[in-house]
Amino acid sequence: MSKRRFLAPALALLFLTAPVVEAINVPRQSPELAINLNNGKQVLLSQYRGKVVVVAFILTWCPHCQKTIGYLIKDQNAYGARGFQVLASAIEDVARNNLPAFIRQFNPPFPVGFDNQTVAIDYLEHPPMLIPHMPILAFIDRQGVIRAQYEGDDKFFAEDRQEKNLSDKIEELLKEAAPGARKSVTKKSAAAAK
Repeated sequence: MSKRRFLAPALALLFLTAPVVEAINVPRQSPELAINLNNGKQVLLSQYRGKVVVVAFILTWCPHCQKTIGYLIKDQNAYGARGFQVLASAIEDVARNNLPAFIRQFNPPFPVGFDNQTVAIDYLEHPPMLIPHMPILAFIDRQGVIRAQYEGDDKFFAEDRQEKNLSDKIEELLKEAAPGARKSVTKKSAAAAK
């Protein structure tokens, strides 16, 4: 009898939180995001408008995050010339202190800074009552729309598929027309029709 008393509230809680987990709204327009750098400056996401951007929220000491950063380094080198940009933000409490060693170890060809967890949770529209699984990636198209968002426990990060999943998603977004490209094609088509 006591098990039933416990089970009913637990199931009710599960049903109440289940819709919240699926409440992450994708696609959605990306809000501005400022990532703090150790030199006192900030990198603004809006600086990269017109590029395909991956924002990686990480913990500097997390092995899964470090592995993902390794793949993103390869992707930045492979796709950067085509309009791809990675931005990374460490969100642990002592991220500012941990970043210099992290940057020396991985030497990423993209900005790596820090934010507090609240900034990341708000940006990602992550349910605040749920613990985020790191890393968390947001894929942003050339128009500034968050098209996909993956958390560390998602199958997107499966050991044998993560590297390919990353490059496939980047390729998918890079193949889409740049802002203004559709308009100029339409104008050219209209001019040719006259």
